This record gives sequence, C-alpha cells and structure tokens, in this order.
Amino acid sequence: MKRILVLLFVFFVHILQAQNPAENYTVDPASEEQPNVPKGEVLKFTFENSKIFPGTWREYWVYVPAQYKADKPACVYINQDGIQWKAPTVFDNLIHKGEMPVTIGVFVMHGKVKAENPDDALDRFNRSFEFDGLGDAYARFILDEILPDVEKQKTSDGRAIKLSKNGNDRAIGGSSSGAVCAFTAAWERPDAFTRVFSAIGTYVGLRGADRYPTLIRKFEPKPLRLFLQDGSNDLNIYGGDWWMANQTMLRALTFSGYEVNHQWGEGGHNGKQGTAVFPEAMRYLWKDWPKTVETGKSQNQFLSALLLPGQNWELVGEGYRFTEGPTVNQAGDLFFQDIPNRKTYKVGNTKNVETFSGTSHNASGTEFDKDGNRYEVAQKTLSIIKYSPDGKKTDLATNIAGNDLTVAYNGNIYVTIPDVREKPSIILLIRPDGEKVEVDKGLLFANGLALSPDQTLLYVTESASHWVYAYQILKDGTLGSKQKFGWLHVRDADDNAWGDGLTCDRDGRIYVTTKAGIQVLDQTGRVNAIIPTPNGNASNVAFGGEHFDILYVTANDKVYKRKLNTKGANNWDKPNKPEAPKL
Repeated sequence: MKRILVLLFVFFVHILQAQNPAENYTVDPASEEQPNVPKGEVLKFTFENSKIFPGTWREYWVYVPAQYKADKPACVYINQDGIQWKAPTVFDNLIHKGEMPVTIGVFVMHGKVKAENPDDALDRFNRSFEFDGLGDAYARFILDEILPDVEKQKTSDGRAIKLSKNGNDRAIGGSSSGAVCAFTAAWERPDAFTRVFSAIGTYVGLRGADRYPTLIRKFEPKPLRLFLQDGSNDLNIYGGDWWMANQTMLRALTFSGYEVNHQWGEGGHNGKQGTAVFPEAMRYLWKDWPKTVETGKSQNQFLSALLLPGQNWELVGEGYRFTEGPTVNQAGDLFFQDIPNRKTYKVGNTKNVETFSGTSHNASGTEFDKDGNRYEVAQKTLSIIKYSPDGKKTDLATNIAGNDLTVAYNGNIYVTIPDVREKPSIILLIRPDGEKVEVDKGLLFANGLALSPDQTLLYVTESASHWVYAYQILKDGTLGSKQKFGWLHVRDADDNAWGDGLTCDRDGRIYVTTKAGIQVLDQTGRVNAIIPTPNGNASNVAFGGEHFDILYVTANDKVYKRKLNTKGANNWDKPNKPEAPKL
C-alpha cells in the first residue's frame, strides 16, 4: 500500500510538472545593469481628474532617459499595469547602444474608484473595464488626459518633458488584459500608436476581444508593427483559451499583411517569458526608426479585389453641418445635401464643389431616374418632389415624412418612412402612375435602401439593429420573402451598427455605411470587408465619377472619395445579372 501511495505521489508530481514546467529563460544582457551605461530616472505621480473614466484615481510612473534633452520631443512607450519587464534598465541599455531611440516611458496603472469608507467597502476596480473593453475610450484617455498630464511635469533637474505627437514615434504595450488594451489603443488610433508589445494577451471572451481575429481579417490593414508572446500553459478558463487565442491572433495578423513577430514558449499566465523577451521585442518594434511603419497587403481576396494600390481616401469638402445623400447623375456628378443649411452641393469630375440651386427643402434623400429626372425626399414640406432636367418641379406625394428613396429602371420608387411617434417604419411604393402602396412595415428605423444590380431585390438598412433586410421584388412592384439578410458588425461602445446609406456595385457587392465605416457584404449577406473612413464614421455612400468607379461617402461634416477597382450599379441602366456568389 505504501509503495502504491509513493507511486501515485510521483505520478501526480510528474503531471503537475508537465502542466507547470520550470520556466528558465536566457537572460538578455539588456535586462541587467551594465557598467558605464547612463541611467535614466523614474518619477511617480497620481492622476484623479479623468473625464473619460470619471471618479477614478491611479498612479503612473515616468521614465526619462539620461540622454533626453528638453529641446526636442522624445519618442514614447506607454505600458499598462505600471512598470514591468525591468523596462527602465532595458531602456537604459538599448538607448545607450542605439538599438532604440531616446524614449520616455509612461507606465500607467488601471483606475479605481475609492470607497468613501474603506473600512466598510471595497474600492471599485476599473482594470477590466478599462483594459478588456474594445472601443477608443482608453486611447482617448491616454492621448487626451495622461500624456498632457505627463507634459506638465518636470525632471528632478528641471527639464520640461516633451513627448512626440507623431504616431510613428509611439509604442504601447502590456500583459494579459493590459496587452489587449495596448492592441485596442493602436487598433483604434493607428495614427497615434504604431508599435505594440503584447504579452500573454487576453484575446478571449471577457469583453469582446475574441472578435479581433475576425475584424483583423476583414478591415483594411492599418500601419502597425506588433510583437506577441505567450506560452502553451497559459489560461484555459471560462473566457476562452489564451494560448489558442494568441496563435489565432498571429495567424489573422499574418493573413492581413501586418508586420508581426512572436515568441512562443511553454509558460503559464505570468510575466516570466515576457520579461525575458522584452529587449528583443523593443529592438524589433523600433528597428529602422525613424523609418515609417508601412501598411501591409491583406490576403483577403474580397478586399484586395476592391482596393487599388496607392489609392486612399481624399477629402472632397468639409464644414457642412449635416450631410445626407449622396447620389449621382448620368454624368457621374455627385449631389449631396447639407440639411440644416438647406443647400444641395454638386461635385463634378473636377475637384470643385459648387452649390446647386435646385433645392432648399431640407432633402434627406435624392436620386435620378433614366430620363434625368431628380427625386428628393423633402423633410421640410413632408413630400416627394420630382425635378425634370429643365428644373420643373412636381410634387409626387405629400404628407410623407420620408427618409430615403430609390428609383428603379421601370419607374417604381421605394421610400423609407422611419418610426414616428411609436408608429412602425414603413416602406412605401410609388408607382409611375402616382399610386402609393404600403409594401412593408415594422422595421426598427428603416433608413437607406438600394436595388440589386438585376433589380430583383431591395435591400433596406434597419438602423436601430445590426441587420440589412432583403426583399424579393414581385412583378407588380410589391415586396415578398422578407428576411433579416445582411449581418453587420457593431462597435463595442454602440448598441447597434446604425446601418444608414447603402449601394451596390455591378458585381452584386453591397456597401453599407455604419458607425464602424463602410461594411461590404457579398450577395449572401456576409460582411467580407470593412473600409473605415478617415474620421471614423460614415452616413451615406454612392458611386460616381466619369466611369462610376469612385466611391463617395459622407461622414459627419465631411465628404470623401476613393477610387476602387469596381463600378457602381446605376438604377437608370438596364438591369444586369451578376455572377452567382461563392457559397
């Protein structure tokens, strides 16, 4: 019996050792203090005036290298969870050897809301809320609150602390939830952070970070360089499998053309290997500086088929109070509305934006038919107005609080009428003879609408959800086979995708403007690609230009354009049947 117990003990010790192997890593010389290397200083501060995370108190530390001179802004490294990785020593050594630029380190703790009576209650710990959540809140916190606070401080010898505002001069990192936080900040603001160190990153289902591998594959790539670390004995608990999630992140980043390096080990959820590889990570992230981190090329065939090398968003115009539309005429000229100013603007094939005098009715939607007539939803007069090419005005329908419309090749007009005073949204058909037919109701804020290239389907955005509805257009123009068809991605901070305007190209792709940018769906309703706009929003979209290969989008007070490798499907053209989708 005693022998059996001894054997069982040895067996279980062996199992425990296999699950938690000894983590012995080679020590990088940069992690140890070296003789004759100038040492920077570390300063400690507190911050409790956040408007982004109100009521929180936290500590942060600032490392200032000995080589820093106040006459020039320094590069910046931001780390979550305070000082880790023996970072001050590593920075001393790498900066001294010229393996990274003169860099000021900012090491930030998560916030906590202090209990009024700590003897009776716990503080509220904000770590998961701030670190694990997606969205741009933490990036704004660092950029708008912490870094400006750092620049109010001085070194012990009175030097002012000046930080570079150039994203190419900034790196951000952390471990576990802090790693997700670092990635999220760079993902949301690649203009502000281009270099990311992620150790044992929590890319699992705690607050939505498990979505990242999918989003990375669908979004147009961003100019980021990343270094990932994890071990095969990392956590595997209720939120997911950390080890598998980090490998999935690496595959997604590689697939999408990102510049990424990694070190895998056998360790658990701790900072041992992260500390060992930190010098290597810093050398990699800062290599070739100040050369700019470039945007890679994705293997997403759907995305690659659309985007043209060297073609990016161009600003068409800005300063409009609230833009709606847009639509284009047969010449490819763009028309869009500035609703509060009651103006319509026209963009021809030149770069000039001119005021178009054809309307002053607070039009929210407008479109042309095959005869050159222009139709608009006039919100001020609650009507649908038709303008002939010579400017003659006709009221097609009155007492209609419409939002958007589309005109089919056969002359049928479809109008969305959103929810008003708790009444359900309505889709209205106006036939060429003027007959008005209610063809659907019940959507949660019916908004934009578009016809498929063969004009047998009508797509409608339901803004108060993440759905695009699809309807079969019957022979008499009415609608059938209603389905929640297109599934849209929703940003972390939002309750819905806010699908707004939409259009199609001649190959059947569906372009939907959302809070996340332009989401491009295939004919089966799957989002294959996401093209963000420069200012992070999108409201309406249309193809224009001489060859109808320029995508125009309204975004807040701005209008942008971008040339794509496709052509828009125009309703006034004879319907075309695209190729069948790949299922």
